[in-house]
Amino acid sequence: MQNTAIQDPTEQASRLAQLYDRLGARAHELPPQLARPLYIAGHCCGWATHAACDALRGTGLAAIESDALRLGPGLDPGPGLDAVLAQVAQTLRDANCLRGWRDELLDVTAGDVRLGVIERAAMRPLGLPTRAVHLSAWTPDGRMWVARRALSKSTDPGMWDSLVGGLAGAGEDMERALERECGEEAGLDPHHLRGREPLRTILRMHRRLPEGYQVEDLLVSTCVLEDGVQPANRDGEVMEIAALPVEDVLQRVEAGEFTLEAALVIVEDIIQQRARGRIR
Repeated sequence: MQNTAIQDPTEQASRLAQLYDRLGARAHELPPQLARPLYIAGHCCGWATHAACDALRGTGLAAIESDALRLGPGLDPGPGLDAVLAQVAQTLRDANCLRGWRDELLDVTAGDVRLGVIERAAMRPLGLPTRAVHLSAWTPDGRMWVARRALSKSTDPGMWDSLVGGLAGAGEDMERALERECGEEAGLDPHHLRGREPLRTILRMHRRLPEGYQVEDLLVSTCVLEDGVQPANRDGEVMEIAALPVEDVLQRVEAGEFTLEAALVIVEDIIQQRARGRIR
């Protein structure tokens, strides 16, 4: 890839700001057409697709109104509601509303209130919020570590990604979730991450997907990996890891080779590192 690095700091700052704005616009979409606000335990917490509402009609698991879907009406958070949410996920699976099945539970939340847990694959058809943790990792000489997703991934196969990125599981602390993902995706253990910065929230994504609505908080931590540290995937979900010059990364972002989530994380961190004088 041709190196066309922009030397003028003002021009570079403008390029980065415009790129981040373009990416951000793609991450702020209205809910899918005909989606209904989703209520659980009296809290509005998601956007159920039309297909999900149809699948749940007549099951006794939900009350379907003209302007809302209410799961487990009358139930408060607890084992009874969790059992209903498990049945909801299975019903959506049987109706082919889900993209895969992960056998992973994620928290169902409304703001800071935890309402229960549900199968990960059901989050998008119900428009429930998720939390994704990312590691933006650098080499001492200012290159960025990035990873390419395996072709077997159900979403964005073969696209470039941040070095580490994944969803926090049910009841999982965000910092602990990132440490787990670092081990699984990049073979990085806590002693490799001693200089890692605390997680910070970039934004909340709202994006239409074929299976529903992605409502996701993006959190990122930055670190510089020591010389001699070579990230290596452990879980089979990454096909390539590389340390690339910033200009190469930006050109790939501009060409659409990165996932939207990773592009937002990466460009935001490049902006932060330039503002701190750590990279040019």
